[in-house]
Formats: sequence, structure tokens, C-alpha cells
Amino acid sequence: MAHHGHTHSHGDDHDHEMEMENEEELEAAHFSNVVATFRGYRAYSLSANGRRLKDFYGLSAEDQALLTELGYRRKIDVVDEKIEQNADFLRRVVGSPEIFSNTELGEGDREDEDEGNEGGDGDDGENGGGGEVPAADMSQHSSAQGPHQHGHPSEHQPAHGHAHGHSHTHSHDHPYDRIRRRRAPYQPSEFDIDKLRSTLKQLVRDWSAEGKAERDACYQPILEALVDHFREIPEDQRGNIRVLVPGAGLARLAYDVVLRGFACQGNEFSHYMLLSSFYILNRTERINQHTIYPYIHSFSNLPSTDALLKGIQIPDILPSTLPPGSNFSLVAGDFEEIYGSEEGVEGREPQAGLWNAVLTCFFIDTAKNVVNYLRIIHRVLAPGGIWINLGPLLWHYENSSEGDPSIELSLDEVKELARKIGFEIREERRIDTTYTGNVEGMLAYVYRTAFWTAIKI
Repeated sequence: MAHHGHTHSHGDDHDHEMEMENEEELEAAHFSNVVATFRGYRAYSLSANGRRLKDFYGLSAEDQALLTELGYRRKIDVVDEKIEQNADFLRRVVGSPEIFSNTELGEGDREDEDEGNEGGDGDDGENGGGGEVPAADMSQHSSAQGPHQHGHPSEHQPAHGHAHGHSHTHSHDHPYDRIRRRRAPYQPSEFDIDKLRSTLKQLVRDWSAEGKAERDACYQPILEALVDHFREIPEDQRGNIRVLVPGAGLARLAYDVVLRGFACQGNEFSHYMLLSSFYILNRTERINQHTIYPYIHSFSNLPSTDALLKGIQIPDILPSTLPPGSNFSLVAGDFEEIYGSEEGVEGREPQAGLWNAVLTCFFIDTAKNVVNYLRIIHRVLAPGGIWINLGPLLWHYENSSEGDPSIELSLDEVKELARKIGFEIREERRIDTTYTGNVEGMLAYVYRTAFWTAIKI
């Protein structure tokens, strides 16, 4: 008699383990490259600014003299000084990368680490090297990428314990250790450094007084709609309302949700964002503790040298001032992988129906397949839950050089898709806003964003 069933051999187990470890090594390599980019900012940026000096000395003596009188030569030198100050801040951001990697860095990841650590702006030297998380800070960083599940560093346990969801009779060293043993020091590319420069501008948007106008344009309508939707819930009971913020970036929107009494979880994929938000949330002791110079990397479209060299102080609010008992967490990983599985990612419960509200700000156009994004948002919402969206449709994978798939819908198609998936769109309007723009610059890109609230039916 034939037996038809599922057999699972030790070879299958071994292949699965090897596949998981390969994925872990790729993830570890990517993380290591991001840390190297933070630490390589100084050398890369000084070299780029050095090109300006080379071009200056390539001019005739007469032209050099004229430009020197204008202050151009001095401006190049001052930009070097500001690059050094940015580099000091960025090195502190990755001063404790084990919060995500569970291991120390290899020598190849420590470019420029020993330079400038004693100086900087003198604002947080003692706290930048992995000091204790302030007890009042309720923020958490955890990860649910593949087999990883990470605890909160404030629990005085290893911040990122690495565990497999199955047992071994043999041991493995951490994939990060294998990566650093066999790879040459990573040299950041222009693409990498551009992400880092963008992160500096994002810090302005989310955590400075100068970013308030953009936050008022983008975050305030979302927050007002959230509060209005739950207006019948007493403020002291808002902690029972669970709010999800995918694509949380540097976490200011999620933080502001918690500040209004709701329970909130942010989700973010980018290590640039995660490392920076962790530092702001957990390593900041006073308002305006840090000064960064986000506009020094381009001399174009500036009305004055002051606009180029302008220092921005962050943060404009002390993150540790959240009320006691606030429920605030950040989960690192891919939105579709973490929230899209009906069975739940290993170490996490299934997400279907767990959330009373989902807030998306400049997020849905990051999808390769927006159908799946909307389907997941609908699935994770509880019956009658609200989805509040604000953003453009700048499809991130359109014409991808990597050959990634991309479904690119118009606004009317996105809204019709939402209705077909099971949303009733209530309030709609257009909101004009810039995005990480220099308010003193001569060029501004204005997005005519779509805002709506939608109810799961």
C-alpha cells in the first residue's frame, strides 16, 4: 500500500539552515556596509570638497585673487570644518551598532573611528559610546527580519540576541563575524553617501524647529484625523488604541502619536533610519543637544554663504519626556514580510486584525506591488479600523536599474483599488508640501500630496 505524505529529511533541514545563514550573512554584510558608510562620511566628503579646492587652484592667479576677495576660498575651508562636525555626530550615531548586530565591528568597519572622538561639539561625548538607555525612554527597537528577534536594550540584556527558531547540536558563529573575517574594508559609494546626506536632511524634517513647517503640513493632518476618529474614547483610555506606522523613517510621526496617548508601533526597513532614530530617541539628554550641517554638500541654488553653512540643532523636543507607561515600539524589517504573513513571522504573532489604525505618510509609493501593500493594510486593521494616508505617488521602483518589478498606478486607480480591497474612503483632499527642503534655498520641489481617511468595511 502506497503511503502519500510529507517527508522531511535531515538534508532538507541542512539546506534550510544553509539558506537561512546565507540570508543572515547578506543582511549582516548590508548592515556592516551601512555602518562603514557612516564612518566613511568624513573621508568621502572631504575628498569631494577637495575637488573644489583643486578647481580653484586650477584658475589663473587673477581669478583666484578675485574669488578670495569674495570669500570663496575661505568658504571651502569652512565647509571642511563643518564636514568634520557632521562626521563626529555620525560616528556617535553608530557608536553602539551592536544594538542591531550583536557583535563588535571588525577593523575594516572602523574607518576614522579613532579620529575626532574626543572632540566634536562637546555635547554628548560620554554618552555616544553605548551608555545606558535613559530609564524614562519608552522607545524600543526590535527586529523581525527572518529568524531574528531582538529585545529592548533598556532591559539590561544583550540588546540583540540572535536565536534560531530550531535547535542545533553544533554551533555557528554569528554571520557578522564571518563577514568581517573575509571581506576587505568597505568603500562607500556615491549612492551610499547620498543616503547618508538624505538622512541628515531627514533629521531636520523630523527633529528640528526648522522642520516644523513640513511636519505641520504632513503629520498634523494625520494626527488630527486620528484624534477626531477616536474622539469618543477618553484620553486616559487612548492607550488601548493600537496604531501602526509603516515606513516610520526617523520615528517623529510615531512619537507624536504616542505623545497623544495612543499605543504606537513604527516599522522601518532602512538601517540609516533605524540607527539614527535609535540614537535620537535613546541617546539624547537635552533639547538641541546636537548641531548638524545638512546643506554643505552642494553649493547650488543658495542665496548666501550663510544658507550653505547653516547649522541645525536637534532635537527640538526631548524624547524621554513621554508619559510613564507609554506604549511605543519600533520594529526593523520589511513591511510585507513582517505584517503580510497570515501565519506570522517567527517570534511574532500574526498581525491580522490587531491594529485599530494604520498611518501612512510618504509610504505607499515605496511598494513594488501596491496591491499587496493595500491588502496588508486592510488585513492588519481590526473591523472598522481607520487607514489615514498622506503622500505622493513617486513610484520608487519605476524604471529600476536592478530590474525590480513595479506596479505604477495613478491616484484614481489607487483609490479605486482601495475600494475593491474593502475600504470606504471618507475624507479626501490635496495638501501641498515640500520634503526635506532647504527653506532658504533657491529651488523647492512641491508635492501635491493626496490625503484621505478610509474605513475597513
